Parts: sequence; structure tokens; C-alpha cells
Amino acid sequence: FPLVPRNNGVEEPQLSTWFKPKPRGSLRPGPLTDPVEVRPRLLSPGMLGSLASGGLWWPLFPREHVGTQASCSVCPRFADEYLEVFLQSANKYFMPGHRVVFYIMTNDYVKRPSMELRPLCTFQLLLMEEEQWWSDMDLIRMKVLGEHIVAHILEEADFLFSMTADLVFQDDFGVETLGTSVAQLHAWWYFRNTQNYPYERRPQSSAYIPFGQGDFFYGGSIIGGTPQRVLDFIRGYMEGVIHDLKIGLNSTFERHLNKFFFLHKPTKLLSPEYGWDPTFNPPPQVHYVKVALHPERS
Repeated sequence: FPLVPRNNGVEEPQLSTWFKPKPRGSLRPGPLTDPVEVRPRLLSPGMLGSLASGGLWWPLFPREHVGTQASCSVCPRFADEYLEVFLQSANKYFMPGHRVVFYIMTNDYVKRPSMELRPLCTFQLLLMEEEQWWSDMDLIRMKVLGEHIVAHILEEADFLFSMTADLVFQDDFGVETLGTSVAQLHAWWYFRNTQNYPYERRPQSSAYIPFGQGDFFYGGSIIGGTPQRVLDFIRGYMEGVIHDLKIGLNSTFERHLNKFFFLHKPTKLLSPEYGWDPTFNPPPQVHYVKVALHPERS
């Protein structure tokens, strides 16, 4: 997609314009509100506001003010199986009360689910070229999303989430998840030793992270933030993939994602409860699953 100045000539919206911390009073303590009990190390990447049940931010504006886009990629063989469940659950739980556009990226027309979208929600289909679909799926969906961010999303939305279609929302995914740069903590690797994280360990790769470094392993099912910050990630990811291909390497999407967040720390972390795999036996720390993988997919 065409390269444009990183700020696109427009100053990135500041969260302080809309939010400020406020005591929650009788906030119910969530099982992961004290990360020290779960992981005896510093949570350096930023604020874990979304680890608390209900979050740590209150909106100071009318609920319909926030424009949020949800981008969802659907592989044709998964479209009928996952898309309706994804949209049914997102229509109920994703940013309730706020203006939302669901962008569905696919290479074929998919049947729109027979449901009534809630007020302030719309649904748009973004078609990808047929011959591109059989290439690297992650590379193509990021390329297409980047093109749409440059073309119109930068001017249309305050926040953007890129999600896979094999997710099922089970509780409110609200303004507590908003931030300039939002990363998801991988449900499986969050409870593992840092030394065992599946980072890219080949020094020649642009996704390389040395042993002994790195904070978390981030999952690729949900990426969010301001549209400009998501575009920054897409640029970095595509540049990394091109670099690796030129020298005969092919690292995974999540390893490039983790290298980006290794260099550019996210401002908001989503706990494993925002991307839980239902095949895992939940540990004592996980009581409130917000988003889960589709049972058949997991």
C-alpha cells in the first residue's frame, strides 16, 4: 500500500482528551488484578488496565462518541463456520453503546448473518483478490488492512482492532480495552517461563529476539490501538517479512508481532481472559473469560 508520512499530517488523538483515571470505588477485584501473584516480575510494557474486572477507565463523553472499527479476516473454508458466531457475539459484547463498523475481509461474498445489528453498528465486506488468497494469509490480510487504513480508516475511526474470525465474545469488550497501542497476552505462554517463549531465535531474521530478553509473548488474534499505530505495526511487519524473504527466511506472523512490541512497547495489555483457549484447563487466576477461541477451531 502507498507509503505516507507516519502521522498522515494529522496529530494522533490523545486518550487524555477523552479519558482520565478515576477510582472505581467498589471495584470487584478480578483474579489477575495483582500480576505479582501470577508472574513474579515487573510488568514493564505498560498499564494493565484491562486485567482488572471491568477495567480502570471511565468515559467522560457520550457513549456514542467513540468511533471504533473492528477488522475481521475470514478464510473461505471458515466463513460459514465461524463468521455468524463471531458477529452474533460481537454485536452483543463488542463496545456496547458505541459506534462500531465491522469490516469483514474475505475473497468471496459471504452470507450476512440473519440478525439485527444493534444501534450504531454497521457491517461492511472488504473483498480480496482471489489469486492472493493462497499466498501467506497473514501477509495478505495485513496488506489489505493497511490499504484501507490509508484510504479511509484514518479519517473514520478513533480506534481500530484487527481480529481473527475464530473468536467468540462472552462478556463486554468495552472501553477498558482502548489504548494508543493494544496487545494481547497469549493465553498459553503467559503462564510459561520467559526463556521458553517461541520468539524468533535466528539472528539473521528481522523478528530476532535474543535469549534473556523480552517481557511477554503476545498473541496475534487481537491487535488494536489508534489506526495510525496499527498502521505502524503493519508497515514494520511487512518490511520484516520482505527482509526475511530476501535472505531465504520465513518467520511467523506472531514472531514478527512480538518483535514489534519488543521494540515498541504497547500502552495497554489485554490479559489471557481476552483470548482464552477453551481446551485449556483454566488456572486459578482465570475466572472471567471475556473472549474465547471458537471451540471447533481450538
